[in-house]
Amino acid sequence: MREYEKRRYRGLDQRIVHARETKIIRKMLAEAAKDAAGRDGMRRVLDMPCGYGRFTAMLRDRGFEVVGADLSLEMARRAAENTAGGAPEEGGAGRGIPVLAADARRLPFRAGAFDLVFSIRLFHHIHSPESREAILGEFSRVSSAYALVSFYRANGLHEVQRRLRRAFGKSRTNIKIVEPGVFEKAAGEAGFSVVRVLPLFGGIHAYHLALLKKRTAD
Repeated sequence: MREYEKRRYRGLDQRIVHARETKIIRKMLAEAAKDAAGRDGMRRVLDMPCGYGRFTAMLRDRGFEVVGADLSLEMARRAAENTAGGAPEEGGAGRGIPVLAADARRLPFRAGAFDLVFSIRLFHHIHSPESREAILGEFSRVSSAYALVSFYRANGLHEVQRRLRRAFGKSRTNIKIVEPGVFEKAAGEAGFSVVRVLPLFGGIHAYHLALLKKRTAD
């Protein structure tokens, strides 16, 4: 796992992706926070899946009370270590965020436990429409106001790129890409309104980020 962490987002292309992704996320978080300021504010965030904490520290450093969850307890523990400045044996100091192992389809939290559910790079691994709908339903249940999520939407140019990569043996992932409108419809059926959807790179890449708002929070 730590070897993966060391390699991930280290290449030039991955650093560009990470920088662009972070910029969009910050913009959406600011938009949600501004809207929430007119009510009770936005404090409690569920980072699901938190992975090794690529964005967890950013959320915590922006003043959010973050709980990390991941299907892999080892990943969740690594996120806690990273937010505490590293594992104790690595000289880490302070205390990381609370973390737990959890299945996104059956979250162990009460209804409305969080102001925002933050879910980056989960849905492109979910190939079953039923599982996608179950996860969105759980996000709607445990969130009192918002969800910030990512998904892949069909894009002609990106599909050509993926086919070329497969032809040259460079694509090892099995990404679920949905047709336009499919994810937004599923989010609506789960009780969300789509505030904004932004592409990572417009017209080039299938990866999108979406800010969702519970209709009961309108």
